[in-house]
Amino acid sequence: MTDAIKIDVWSDIACPWCYIGKRNLENGLAAASIDEDAPVVEVTYHSFELSPDTPVDFEGDELDYLSTHKGISREQAQSMIDRVTGVAAQSGLDYRYDLLKHTNTVKAHELLHFAKAHGRQLELAERLMSAYFVEGRHLGRTDVLVELAAEAGLDADAAREALESRQYLSEVRADQKQAAAYGINGVPFFVIDGKYGVSGAQPPEAFAQIARQVWTEHRAVEATADEDAERVTAEV
Repeated sequence: MTDAIKIDVWSDIACPWCYIGKRNLENGLAAASIDEDAPVVEVTYHSFELSPDTPVDFEGDELDYLSTHKGISREQAQSMIDRVTGVAAQSGLDYRYDLLKHTNTVKAHELLHFAKAHGRQLELAERLMSAYFVEGRHLGRTDVLVELAAEAGLDADAAREALESRQYLSEVRADQKQAAAYGINGVPFFVIDGKYGVSGAQPPEAFAQIARQVWTEHRAVEATADEDAERVTAEV
């Protein structure tokens, strides 16, 4: 069987373009999945903190955050929010910045590693991003994260224990170290098969094209391996 394409995604649950990129990736892979020879893909999410110095309970709304941390006016911040909200809507996402609670995301990243260890990372990534951008949930609080973990099919008690013990913090730091090694300084960032890098929330069509191209490369490698095996058998 041909090896699956491995797509490693560096993102932050508090990054609006990351949720858009996630949805566009999913839609692009869905389009490629109806091909006669459909690509087989494995997606893994990795930790990237856009604002590691953000307090758990940030005082103010997103306009306050952008204006104070990015050094721009509230008018410019509102323009940025309006733009990303419009782009999100084109991907089927209803961003609610009037509800959004800006917070530190390191615990959410730890929870994603816990979910990965229990085979539910994709489900949790979707649940966290929806909770943050659409529902206005406070993702810096352990109780909220545990509730969302349960909604994603994970054991609530085990999730709480993992968060309180900081069991997966080292995995978060390892992801960040790998991002630095790759030279990633913005997210979303997609690494395909460990050799191709794609930056930003590309449209679904781009992801479908990438998947098909890399799958063709996988098939070519498989065909070459089969030919080599047949040659060895014939020589024997």
